[in-house]
Amino acid sequence: MSLPRIQADGGVYLDHAATTPLCVEARGALEHGFAIWANPSSPHRAGRGARAALEDARARIAEALGWQGEVILTSGASEAIALAMARAHLPVVAVSSVEHEAVLRHAGGAVQLGTDGAGAVTLGDAALGGLVAIQHVNNETGVVQAFDGVMERVRAAGGVVLADCAQSAGKLALPDADLIAISAHKFGGPIGIGALLVRDWALLRPTGGQERGYRGGTENMPGALAMAAALEVGSEWMARAAVLRARLEAGIVAAGGEVIAGDAPRIATIGACRMPGLSANALLIRLDAMGIAVSAGSACSSGSLRTSHVLTAMGVAGANEVIRVSIGRETDEAAIDRFVAAYQGIVAR
Repeated sequence: MSLPRIQADGGVYLDHAATTPLCVEARGALEHGFAIWANPSSPHRAGRGARAALEDARARIAEALGWQGEVILTSGASEAIALAMARAHLPVVAVSSVEHEAVLRHAGGAVQLGTDGAGAVTLGDAALGGLVAIQHVNNETGVVQAFDGVMERVRAAGGVVLADCAQSAGKLALPDADLIAISAHKFGGPIGIGALLVRDWALLRPTGGQERGYRGGTENMPGALAMAAALEVGSEWMARAAVLRARLEAGIVAAGGEVIAGDAPRIATIGACRMPGLSANALLIRLDAMGIAVSAGSACSSGSLRTSHVLTAMGVAGANEVIRVSIGRETDEAAIDRFVAAYQGIVAR
């Protein structure tokens, strides 16, 4: 049976914030991991070899990210977030109102921190003496949060910060947070592997099992090797992404569209735009029919038809008219130009 290939018809894929293709280096590392596979917890020679490969990958992941703390391997950022919020010794006291659903579903009665119109989180007079969750790069708008002031306030109150870095890891320097969630398939690694970066083991309650007793289950050694390889590719391509996004957004503005949070600090790989009077769903359907893949908001909730809680929190008018276009390592000018031409054609009609 032949398997379908994404965009095999020569279409344009501009939904890299949802997931991005496995890079060549990660594919090779994954295949190597499967070739030497054994259970890393087994005491025999093959198991010890798998353990050595796993621990080498763990060390390489930390080094590539510039992380001085511990690394707990998980199935992705969602599990890392759930682990941090459920196992932290301190209670969850505050989360930003623009967090990913993976954070909000574990927030309980925590205070939701507001934002200004550009998506920057405002701490106000909230009590911060517990676990505070603030996303580094917003997955819908690309807005980058400034962490220096946040860390100073939270640590002065005796709290700790969990940063969702699913969109920034492997692309930007990590913030100085206490707990950090990452996911490999956002930066060219495979689906099904991620990590929780932990400043100090004392922040979490262990429950037994693998990963130093913080996560049960057989470790995904091939995935860890591939994640390390993807991170080691580096982020030099981000400069080209910035040029491509500027080209994209110039075309959108020329057609009468608006760029969301255009003046805010944003990651180069994500652009959110609005065309007044044209619903996002209608635009997505038309673009998809033309072989162009983009999204509206988070991939995790794009089928729900709910208004984006991120855009609502930012006070964006016409939130149901906003689409997200996201750029990856493989994106080129031809892809951007094809999107712009299609976008302008749909608007003109």
